[in-house]
Amino acid sequence: MIKVAVISDIHGNMEALESVLNDIDNSEINRLLILGDLAIMGSEPDKTVTFVKNLSSKYDVDIIQGNTDLFIVNDGLPNVPDFAKNAIQYSKDTLSKENIEFLKNLPSTKSIKIGETSILMTHGSPRKNDENILPGKSIDEIKPMLEGVNDTLILCGHTHLPAGYQIEKQTVVNVGSVGRPFTEDNKACYVILEIDETKKDSFSVEHRFISFDVQKSAEKLAVQPFEGAKYLAELLLKSSLK
Repeated sequence: MIKVAVISDIHGNMEALESVLNDIDNSEINRLLILGDLAIMGSEPDKTVTFVKNLSSKYDVDIIQGNTDLFIVNDGLPNVPDFAKNAIQYSKDTLSKENIEFLKNLPSTKSIKIGETSILMTHGSPRKNDENILPGKSIDEIKPMLEGVNDTLILCGHTHLPAGYQIEKQTVVNVGSVGRPFTEDNKACYVILEIDETKKDSFSVEHRFISFDVQKSAEKLAVQPFEGAKYLAELLLKSSLK
């Protein structure tokens, strides 16, 4: 069996990332898939991107670009609330040129094969990086998102809420968020895959929920020098954008 960790939506939160990686290290994992949204809306965007880049020295890592990573490398700012614009600009201003170039060069999706299982790494959905694959959707809503996709296992994030769907012979897994979880228990969420390398499309999926120092993370974020940082810290404590 091959054990693979899948993480997404770190959002500049080193406390959450380090807690998740500690759990990964205790789970005998050496393959890591990262589904984007590395930097913005956290207290340490540049440190987080640098840290993620260096994970390749420890794990076999594949990384794709999230929609907010694209916000950083694009010119101008997207049509989002002011607190989000300010967070994006803060990341643009504080990330090193090397880290911005790193985000720019990440692929938007990536198809890989582990053992005899074909996997598509996406951020939002296979057709759009900010499309929501949320819990409670109907199969008829999910099916069009998979049009033209031949991979058996589709991995995504973006919504910060874990979910899973079985659609004929394809499995869709939203791995949740490491750095800004929207679940009620306010724990970082990621996925462990166990893949039977000898059999075609034989795998199991486990969502893991990991405690981290939410208070410390929020306190660090609240004092960052951009308008809206305190609001984002309050949202992190509430664990929901409501």
